[in-house]
Amino acid sequence: MRGASLLLIVLSLVALVLNKVLADEAKQAGQWIDLSHEFSDETLYWPTAEKFSRDIVFHGINDKGFFYSANNYFAAEHGGTHLDAPIHFAQGKQSVEQIPLEQLIGDAVVISIKEQVEKDRDYQLQVKDIKKFEQQYGEIAEHTIVLINTGMANFWPDAEKYLGTGKRGDEGVNALSFPGIHPDAAKFLTHERKIKAVGLDTASLDYGKSKQFKTHRIFSAQNIPGMENLNNLDQLPATGVLIIALPMKIKGGSGGPLRAVAMVKD
Repeated sequence: MRGASLLLIVLSLVALVLNKVLADEAKQAGQWIDLSHEFSDETLYWPTAEKFSRDIVFHGINDKGFFYSANNYFAAEHGGTHLDAPIHFAQGKQSVEQIPLEQLIGDAVVISIKEQVEKDRDYQLQVKDIKKFEQQYGEIAEHTIVLINTGMANFWPDAEKYLGTGKRGDEGVNALSFPGIHPDAAKFLTHERKIKAVGLDTASLDYGKSKQFKTHRIFSAQNIPGMENLNNLDQLPATGVLIIALPMKIKGGSGGPLRAVAMVKD
Protein backbone atom coordinates (compact mmCIF):
# COMPACT_ATOMS: atom_id res chain seq x y z
CA MET A 1 0.00 0.00 0.00
CA ARG A 2 2.89 2.29 0.88
CA GLY A 3 4.39 1.79 -2.60
CA ALA A 4 1.05 2.49 -4.25
CA SER A 5 0.64 5.71 -2.24
CA LEU A 6 4.14 6.83 -3.23
CA LEU A 7 3.34 6.11 -6.87
CA LEU A 8 0.16 8.21 -6.66
CA ILE A 9 2.12 11.10 -5.15
CA VAL A 10 4.72 10.90 -7.94
CA LEU A 11 2.04 10.75 -10.63
CA SER A 12 0.26 13.73 -9.08
CA LEU A 13 3.47 15.75 -9.09
CA VAL A 14 4.13 14.80 -12.71
CA ALA A 15 0.59 15.87 -13.64
CA LEU A 16 1.04 19.23 -11.90
CA VAL A 17 4.33 19.86 -13.69
CA LEU A 18 2.86 18.79 -17.04
CA ASN A 19 -0.18 21.05 -16.62
CA LYS A 20 2.08 23.98 -15.82
CA VAL A 21 4.27 23.29 -18.86
CA LEU A 22 1.22 23.08 -21.16
CA ALA A 23 -0.24 26.26 -19.67
CA ASP A 24 3.04 28.10 -20.18
CA GLU A 25 3.26 26.88 -23.77
CA ALA A 26 -0.30 28.07 -24.42
CA LYS A 27 0.58 31.52 -23.10
CA GLN A 28 3.72 31.63 -25.21
CA ALA A 29 1.83 30.62 -28.34
CA GLY A 30 0.13 34.01 -28.52
CA GLN A 31 -3.01 35.96 -27.80
CA TRP A 32 -6.32 35.36 -29.57
CA ILE A 33 -8.23 38.40 -30.89
CA ASP A 34 -11.85 38.24 -32.10
CA LEU A 35 -12.16 40.06 -35.43
CA SER A 36 -15.94 39.70 -35.79
CA HIS A 37 -18.81 41.95 -34.78
CA GLU A 38 -21.69 40.14 -33.10
CA PHE A 39 -24.94 39.71 -35.03
CA SER A 40 -27.97 41.51 -33.60
CA ASP A 41 -30.68 43.98 -34.58
CA GLU A 42 -27.90 46.62 -34.55
CA THR A 43 -25.80 44.85 -37.20
CA LEU A 44 -25.09 47.03 -40.24
CA TYR A 45 -26.04 45.84 -43.73
CA TRP A 46 -25.83 47.26 -47.22
CA PRO A 47 -28.72 49.73 -47.60
CA THR A 48 -30.58 47.44 -50.02
CA ALA A 49 -29.99 44.19 -48.06
CA GLU A 50 -32.35 42.64 -45.53
CA LYS A 51 -31.12 43.09 -41.98
CA PHE A 52 -30.46 40.40 -39.38
CA SER A 53 -33.46 39.30 -37.31
CA ARG A 54 -33.90 36.69 -34.59
CA ASP A 55 -37.22 35.19 -33.53
CA ILE A 56 -37.51 33.30 -30.25
CA VAL A 57 -39.00 29.83 -30.75
CA PHE A 58 -38.84 28.93 -27.07
CA HIS A 59 -36.97 30.16 -24.03
CA GLY A 60 -37.76 28.81 -20.59
CA ILE A 61 -38.83 25.72 -18.72
CA ASN A 62 -40.64 23.35 -21.05
CA ASP A 63 -43.52 20.98 -20.26
CA LYS A 64 -41.00 18.27 -19.32
CA GLY A 65 -39.58 20.41 -16.55
CA PHE A 66 -36.15 21.37 -17.92
CA PHE A 67 -34.79 24.56 -19.51
CA TYR A 68 -34.73 24.82 -23.29
CA SER A 69 -33.87 27.65 -25.69
CA ALA A 70 -34.09 27.83 -29.51
CA ASN A 71 -34.41 30.59 -32.10
CA ASN A 72 -34.96 31.18 -35.79
CA TYR A 73 -32.83 33.77 -37.53
CA PHE A 74 -32.75 35.50 -40.90
CA ALA A 75 -29.75 37.21 -42.45
CA ALA A 76 -28.57 38.35 -45.86
CA GLU A 77 -25.31 36.77 -47.01
CA HIS A 78 -23.58 40.14 -47.15
CA GLY A 79 -23.82 42.07 -43.90
CA GLY A 80 -22.15 42.27 -40.53
CA THR A 81 -18.74 40.60 -40.45
CA HIS A 82 -18.91 38.38 -43.52
CA LEU A 83 -16.99 36.73 -46.33
CA ASP A 84 -17.31 37.55 -50.02
CA ALA A 85 -16.84 34.42 -52.09
CA PRO A 86 -15.26 34.93 -55.54
CA ILE A 87 -18.55 34.05 -57.25
CA HIS A 88 -19.98 37.25 -55.75
CA PHE A 89 -18.40 39.19 -58.64
CA ALA A 90 -16.98 36.57 -61.01
CA GLN A 91 -19.07 34.04 -62.91
CA GLY A 92 -17.86 30.47 -62.56
CA LYS A 93 -15.51 31.18 -59.67
CA GLN A 94 -15.66 29.63 -56.20
CA SER A 95 -18.76 29.77 -54.05
CA VAL A 96 -18.42 29.68 -50.27
CA GLU A 97 -18.20 25.92 -49.80
CA GLN A 98 -15.64 25.61 -52.61
CA ILE A 99 -13.01 27.89 -51.05
CA PRO A 100 -10.11 25.74 -49.77
CA LEU A 101 -9.61 25.94 -46.00
CA GLU A 102 -5.94 26.78 -46.45
CA GLN A 103 -7.01 29.97 -48.20
CA LEU A 104 -8.90 31.11 -45.11
CA ILE A 105 -6.20 30.21 -42.59
CA GLY A 106 -2.67 31.53 -42.53
CA ASP A 107 -0.15 34.26 -41.88
CA ALA A 108 -1.38 37.82 -42.26
CA VAL A 109 -0.06 41.34 -42.42
CA VAL A 110 -1.99 44.43 -41.36
CA ILE A 111 -1.58 47.64 -43.36
CA SER A 112 -2.88 50.76 -41.63
CA ILE A 113 -4.29 53.70 -43.58
CA LYS A 114 -5.94 55.31 -40.55
CA GLU A 115 -4.07 58.59 -40.95
CA GLN A 116 -5.14 58.94 -44.58
CA VAL A 117 -8.76 58.10 -43.73
CA GLU A 118 -8.85 60.68 -40.94
CA LYS A 119 -8.18 63.29 -43.63
CA ASP A 120 -10.42 61.72 -46.30
CA ARG A 121 -13.08 59.15 -45.41
CA ASP A 122 -13.29 58.18 -49.09
CA TYR A 123 -9.60 57.32 -49.23
CA GLN A 124 -8.58 54.19 -51.15
CA LEU A 125 -5.53 52.07 -50.33
CA GLN A 126 -2.86 52.92 -52.90
CA VAL A 127 0.08 50.94 -54.27
CA LYS A 128 2.36 53.51 -52.63
CA ASP A 129 0.85 52.63 -49.23
CA ILE A 130 1.73 48.97 -49.78
CA LYS A 131 5.28 49.79 -50.85
CA LYS A 132 5.72 52.09 -47.85
CA PHE A 133 4.61 49.20 -45.62
CA GLU A 134 7.10 46.88 -47.32
CA GLN A 135 9.95 49.35 -46.83
CA GLN A 136 9.44 48.98 -43.09
CA TYR A 137 8.37 45.34 -42.75
CA GLY A 138 9.69 43.60 -45.85
CA GLU A 139 8.01 42.39 -49.04
CA ILE A 140 4.66 40.69 -48.57
CA ALA A 141 5.17 36.97 -49.14
CA GLU A 142 3.08 34.92 -51.55
CA HIS A 143 -0.07 33.33 -50.11
CA THR A 144 -0.32 35.93 -47.34
CA ILE A 145 -3.67 37.21 -46.04
CA VAL A 146 -3.66 41.02 -46.23
CA LEU A 147 -5.80 43.05 -43.83
CA ILE A 148 -6.40 46.79 -44.18
CA ASN A 149 -7.00 48.80 -41.01
CA THR A 150 -8.92 51.97 -41.86
CA GLY A 151 -10.05 52.70 -38.30
CA MET A 152 -13.72 52.65 -39.31
CA ALA A 153 -14.56 49.80 -36.92
CA ASN A 154 -14.44 52.37 -34.11
CA PHE A 155 -17.74 53.79 -35.42
CA TRP A 156 -19.65 50.48 -35.45
CA PRO A 157 -22.71 50.22 -35.25
CA ASP A 158 -23.43 53.92 -35.97
CA ALA A 159 -24.54 53.81 -39.60
CA GLU A 160 -24.07 57.55 -40.16
CA LYS A 161 -20.46 57.46 -39.03
CA TYR A 162 -19.59 54.00 -40.36
CA LEU A 163 -21.38 53.91 -43.72
CA GLY A 164 -21.69 57.64 -44.18
CA THR A 165 -25.46 57.37 -44.14
CA GLY A 166 -28.32 55.87 -42.18
CA LYS A 167 -30.64 55.90 -45.18
CA ARG A 168 -31.96 52.68 -46.66
CA GLY A 169 -32.66 51.54 -50.21
CA ASP A 170 -31.21 53.17 -53.30
CA GLU A 171 -31.12 56.53 -51.53
CA GLY A 172 -28.79 54.98 -48.97
CA VAL A 173 -26.57 53.38 -51.61
CA ASN A 174 -26.12 56.74 -53.34
CA ALA A 175 -25.09 58.35 -50.04
CA LEU A 176 -22.46 55.77 -49.00
CA SER A 177 -19.10 57.20 -47.97
CA PHE A 178 -16.27 55.07 -46.56
CA PRO A 179 -12.73 54.00 -47.50
CA GLY A 180 -11.70 50.96 -49.50
CA ILE A 181 -9.01 49.44 -51.73
CA HIS A 182 -8.12 51.12 -55.03
CA PRO A 183 -8.29 48.82 -58.10
CA ASP A 184 -4.61 49.46 -58.81
CA ALA A 185 -3.72 48.24 -55.32
CA ALA A 186 -5.95 45.20 -55.86
CA LYS A 187 -4.07 44.41 -59.09
CA PHE A 188 -0.74 44.81 -57.34
CA LEU A 189 -1.69 42.52 -54.44
CA THR A 190 -3.18 39.97 -56.82
CA HIS A 191 -0.56 39.80 -59.57
CA GLU A 192 2.62 41.11 -57.97
CA ARG A 193 2.25 39.68 -54.46
CA LYS A 194 -0.13 36.77 -55.16
CA ILE A 195 -1.99 37.05 -51.85
CA LYS A 196 -4.60 34.42 -50.98
CA ALA A 197 -7.24 36.51 -49.16
CA VAL A 198 -7.94 40.12 -48.25
CA GLY A 199 -10.01 41.89 -45.61
CA LEU A 200 -10.78 45.23 -44.05
CA ASP A 201 -12.94 46.99 -41.47
CA THR A 202 -15.46 48.58 -43.84
CA ALA A 203 -18.61 47.41 -45.59
CA SER A 204 -16.91 46.77 -48.93
CA LEU A 205 -13.54 46.06 -50.53
CA ASP A 206 -14.43 48.92 -52.88
CA TYR A 207 -14.84 52.36 -51.37
CA GLY A 208 -18.38 53.53 -50.66
CA LYS A 209 -18.82 55.72 -53.72
CA SER A 210 -17.86 52.95 -56.15
CA LYS A 211 -20.42 52.08 -58.82
CA GLN A 212 -18.38 49.59 -60.88
CA PHE A 213 -16.86 47.55 -57.99
CA LYS A 214 -13.63 47.07 -59.91
CA THR A 215 -11.69 46.00 -56.81
CA HIS A 216 -14.17 43.22 -56.07
CA ARG A 217 -13.98 42.08 -59.67
CA ILE A 218 -10.17 41.99 -59.71
CA PHE A 219 -9.92 39.86 -56.57
CA SER A 220 -12.87 37.62 -57.51
CA ALA A 221 -11.44 36.88 -60.97
CA GLN A 222 -8.42 35.29 -59.24
CA ASN A 223 -10.51 33.35 -56.69
CA ILE A 224 -9.38 35.60 -53.84
CA PRO A 225 -12.05 35.83 -51.11
CA GLY A 226 -12.66 39.07 -49.22
CA MET A 227 -13.52 39.72 -45.59
CA GLU A 228 -15.63 42.79 -44.81
CA ASN A 229 -16.74 44.58 -41.64
CA LEU A 230 -13.87 43.15 -39.62
CA ASN A 231 -13.36 44.32 -36.04
CA ASN A 232 -10.43 44.96 -33.69
CA LEU A 233 -7.76 45.39 -36.36
CA ASP A 234 -6.36 48.10 -34.09
CA GLN A 235 -5.33 45.33 -31.71
CA LEU A 236 -3.14 43.58 -34.29
CA PRO A 237 0.52 44.30 -35.06
CA ALA A 238 1.66 44.82 -38.64
CA THR A 239 3.19 41.32 -38.83
CA GLY A 240 3.30 38.13 -36.76
CA VAL A 241 -0.41 37.43 -37.08
CA LEU A 242 -2.20 34.13 -37.79
CA ILE A 243 -5.74 34.41 -39.18
CA ILE A 244 -8.56 31.87 -39.07
CA ALA A 245 -11.58 33.13 -41.02
CA LEU A 246 -14.32 30.52 -41.41
CA PRO A 247 -17.70 31.50 -42.89
CA MET A 248 -21.00 29.69 -42.67
CA LYS A 249 -20.65 26.88 -45.23
CA ILE A 250 -23.49 27.83 -47.59
CA LYS A 251 -23.62 25.62 -50.68
CA GLY A 252 -23.58 27.85 -53.74
CA GLY A 253 -23.32 30.91 -51.49
CA SER A 254 -21.91 34.19 -52.75
CA GLY A 255 -20.94 34.99 -49.17
CA GLY A 256 -21.89 34.34 -45.59
CA PRO A 257 -21.59 35.37 -41.94
CA LEU A 258 -17.99 35.07 -40.80
CA ARG A 259 -16.30 34.30 -37.48
CA ALA A 260 -12.77 35.54 -37.93
CA VAL A 261 -10.11 35.35 -35.24
CA ALA A 262 -6.44 36.22 -35.08
CA MET A 263 -3.58 34.92 -33.01
CA VAL A 264 -0.90 37.47 -32.28
CA LYS A 265 2.29 35.44 -32.20
CA ASP A 266 4.78 36.06 -29.41
